[in-house]
Amino acid sequence: MKAKQDVLSLIETNYSTLSPSARSIANYLQQNPLAIVSQTSAEIADNTNTSKATVSRFFRQLGYDSHQGAKQAQLALRERGVPIFTEGSSLDQTAQEMRNLALTFEGLSPETLNDISQRLVKASRVTLIGFRNAYPLALHFRQQLQQVRHSVRLLPQPGQTLGEDLHDILDDEVIVLLGFRRRTRQFKQIVQALEGRDTVLITDPTGQVYNQQVSQVLVCHLGSESPFDSYAAPMSLISMLCNRVFGFLGDGANRQTKDIAELYEALDELEP
Repeated sequence: MKAKQDVLSLIETNYSTLSPSARSIANYLQQNPLAIVSQTSAEIADNTNTSKATVSRFFRQLGYDSHQGAKQAQLALRERGVPIFTEGSSLDQTAQEMRNLALTFEGLSPETLNDISQRLVKASRVTLIGFRNAYPLALHFRQQLQQVRHSVRLLPQPGQTLGEDLHDILDDEVIVLLGFRRRTRQFKQIVQALEGRDTVLITDPTGQVYNQQVSQVLVCHLGSESPFDSYAAPMSLISMLCNRVFGFLGDGANRQTKDIAELYEALDELEP
């Protein structure tokens, strides 16, 4: 089955057509969604005072071949970034974050990070592009880079189209494109429009499909055990790149941060 909905949505859609026994299973799974992927058919039957055969019929009525098919569809949705309860949803969050960070930075060589940082230093302009969950990451990236260098812009601008801005890309400009799973449909067209440009893609493992169309792909791990993705790894990567840019710029970065700090004070923008 090609599940376009998760199990809980299908239960809600089909609830009125379910038998009394099937509704008992539906009620139990709605109250205990983790059971879909963590319990066997026999365990679900025991917890709902039904039989394994009834549980099997229940999942077939939802459109799955079996309980196992429903479980695999649920896990596949989570791999695509859909918030879903899975067997690992109660894992230690700190341990998961450390694992995501370790997996991310084990796959990034210092030489690659230095090369990208130097390109961010030398570029006449840096353009950062992000949609959906990537937009606040791109915004933060811009705010950090603006502390140490000039000509950093963020796209898309609210309410604006991208065509004119992509047409305005300079020959020696660096574009940092951020896109994580559940990317917008427009993302593919943007990658194609930027082919031949100096484009760095910061993404999760699914974004590696674009590695032949961009200059560099930096893969960040977001985790898939908890219902929601974690963006600790890409935020940490952004911090690392900005710190390296600061180091390569040296005195120029120090002067710019000093000037900006003086403007903060003159405009009375920050708490003392």
